[in-house]
Amino acid sequence: MIKKFALLSVYDKTGISDLAKILRELGYEIISTGGTFEVLKNDGIKVIPIEEITGNPRDSFDGRMKTISFQIESGILFDRENPKHLEQVQKLNIPQIDIVVCNLYPFEEKPSIETIDVGGPTMIRAAAKNYQNCVVIVDPKDYGQVKNVLDNKQLRKQLASKAFYHLSFYDSQIGKFFNEEKFPKEVTIPLRKTNVLRYGENPHQDGTLYLTANTNSPLSKLNHLWGRQLSGTNIGDIYAGVETVRQFQEAAACVVKHLSPCGIATGTDAKEALDRAVEADPVSAFGGVIVLNRKMDLEAAKIVATFKNEKEGNIDIVAVPEISDQACKLLREVRKSMGIYTFGNIPDYRTEKWDIKYFAGGMLLQDFDDNVENSFKDWEVVTKTKPIEKQYRLMQFGFKAVKAVRSNAVLVVDKDMPMTRGIGSGQTSRVGAAKIALEQAGDFAKGGILISDSFFPFDDCVKLAAKFGISAIVEQGGSVNDAASVAAANEVGISMVFTERRAFRH
Repeated sequence: MIKKFALLSVYDKTGISDLAKILRELGYEIISTGGTFEVLKNDGIKVIPIEEITGNPRDSFDGRMKTISFQIESGILFDRENPKHLEQVQKLNIPQIDIVVCNLYPFEEKPSIETIDVGGPTMIRAAAKNYQNCVVIVDPKDYGQVKNVLDNKQLRKQLASKAFYHLSFYDSQIGKFFNEEKFPKEVTIPLRKTNVLRYGENPHQDGTLYLTANTNSPLSKLNHLWGRQLSGTNIGDIYAGVETVRQFQEAAACVVKHLSPCGIATGTDAKEALDRAVEADPVSAFGGVIVLNRKMDLEAAKIVATFKNEKEGNIDIVAVPEISDQACKLLREVRKSMGIYTFGNIPDYRTEKWDIKYFAGGMLLQDFDDNVENSFKDWEVVTKTKPIEKQYRLMQFGFKAVKAVRSNAVLVVDKDMPMTRGIGSGQTSRVGAAKIALEQAGDFAKGGILISDSFFPFDDCVKLAAKFGISAIVEQGGSVNDAASVAAANEVGISMVFTERRAFRH
């Protein structure tokens, strides 16, 4: 009878002895390496050190050559149905390795040259390629399936698929570690499943959240405290909210619907910022997602309660860095189904190199549109009327806010406070976006500031703004019709600033 061998070589020793005992009961001889060998031996399991198979001196080259050998790879890869292969196995005394259990050096935890695994990926790749003859297991959570997998070819194939994805995930991190190019010719992005969602964008669409390895994104720290589980839409809105409020050093609040803010504001504290953000557009805030860049205390939570009690306005999700026990208790009483989440402090830097936009069959990789403050010094006042200092501060707030709004985007900032009064987003015409923002602002447009995410192709936006009493305008500049827009502003005494920086968001 041909002996059956299982090769066990793991960094994560979780459950490995229990698995080895099961394999021994199933009639497998166990081959093992280094630390795994010592664990199994100490647990009283009969085990063959790998050097007896390979002939490699133990710990040669500091252990870099433990498993790499003709004997091991041949024992994994040979075709059990090929008479010529079977003849060579006998002639060359190759062990028939029917099971490979392997997980890798922790490059994700300790990225360095020395934690790049070579022998492990070689064994995994060989076993996954020959999955019909050799079972490969890379995840301790799959050890419990070992009895079933031996007679289940479909399950073998699933484990092989998992192994190849595991290798790709591992290698993509190493590629990132070595890469010094801004945009490499070929790129893979390591993603790990973190959350199975209620659904994707719609209830009939299944959805799952994946995050990149070692990300410091606030999404990686989402902690569910109460209420509804997240959908894909909720995840998108939380992300949009975080990207909005992270721009501000002061307390900031954002109410988000469909990936675009409907109210943005800053204040002296979370309560004031949130009060302003909700007041900015209470109609659109209904069913929205609230995101703060400060801890939510009881006073801030009372804003949500007031919105519910006085305006019958429901909030679906609250996502904040922290929340006090009192605030959480109050929100639970306000609406039992409201989802309450924390995500920790928003980091000052990103671990991600690229802002990624996905299309079916491809992705756009680009820089993040950060460091907007650096552009303020390049702004140019192009009208006879100059903005006063207070207006200039509100312009800077407004330009950060418009960056978070879907293009074409135009918004109105309050004449006195850093808060939006009207937002026109996602429009195919700029004057259409301006009209929505101005009409939404209504009387609050008088004396307010109009912010555009790009230039005005015609003077129609300026003339419309003048009808609503706008006192200052911020736009990109650079249109062939700039002179007409400047002239229209001068005619009515509106101050206008060119940013020389577009702020599209799609």
